[in-house]
Amino acid sequence: MSAHTKIAIPLVLAGALVLGGCENMDRQTQRMLSGGAIGAATGATVTIVTGGCVACGAAIGGAVGTGVGYVVNEMDKK
Repeated sequence: MSAHTKIAIPLVLAGALVLGGCENMDRQTQRMLSGGAIGAATGATVTIVTGGCVACGAAIGGAVGTGVGYVVNEMDKK
């Protein structure tokens, strides 16, 4: 198993666990958390493929995803 696969598998599993824990949250919190998890997984995956800093990609992707989740929720309120 390659080093990239050893990093990607735990990230995907962690994302699935986070998304599964959204049951008792309000709609805004669900969207922000799931957006953050999806963003972190996407950021980590992109940096694995491009050879960048995986932790940096996950952190940036998570922050962007959380922000997108917030904005989507605010747009749906209107």
